[in-house]
Amino acid sequence: MAGTRRYSARVETTRTGRLWHTVTLVVAALGLVLQIVAIVTRTDLLDHSAVTASMPEQVRRYFCYFTIQSNLLVAVSMALILRGRTDTRLFRVVRLASLIGITVTGVVAFVALAPSSNYTALNLLCDRLLHIAVPLLTVVGWAVFGPRGKIHRDDLLPALAWPVLWLVATLALGPVVDWYPYPFLRVNEIGWGQTLLNCLVIAVLFFALAAAARWVDLRLTRRRPASVTR
Repeated sequence: MAGTRRYSARVETTRTGRLWHTVTLVVAALGLVLQIVAIVTRTDLLDHSAVTASMPEQVRRYFCYFTIQSNLLVAVSMALILRGRTDTRLFRVVRLASLIGITVTGVVAFVALAPSSNYTALNLLCDRLLHIAVPLLTVVGWAVFGPRGKIHRDDLLPALAWPVLWLVATLALGPVVDWYPYPFLRVNEIGWGQTLLNCLVIAVLFFALAAAARWVDLRLTRRRPASVTR
């Protein structure tokens, strides 16, 4: 009887975990699709100062936002989990990169990116889905359901390559197109000194989150078998 109860609990955990990851995937995809539809239909814009920008430029800017990229990585990692594709290094790197990226997205949004007073109901919905709902679902889902034992020391630098390259590319391209995705990166307004200081703080946050994720993963792996998270 005791063995049956343990088996049932394990099955329930598996089903609950799959449901949680499914909801995370759906919410991320919904936010991403609604936002691009709003841009393409000109129902709303991510950057109201760029109202005169062409449609191709608006779409390009959409994919330049760290928020969009981190939500895309979350969606990919959730899809890989749900399909059972968790035994490759590619998954481990994408999963860790998405976890770090979406956590930074949530933290920065909470601290420095309050919703604009110009937001319509649709834009506010997209903002809350991509900046609040997906970060919470991703972090809680990872902590509670895993999968466990998927953060290796050798995966830390590859996972951190994406956010660092994003910062470098954003600063390099900014002067060329005269546009920056976030106020704390606008060199033309706050200067290089403040911008580089902001980048340093964000980079430290990246590395700290990666180290913390590995430490937490190691501790949680010892407490429960990795199989219950799939």
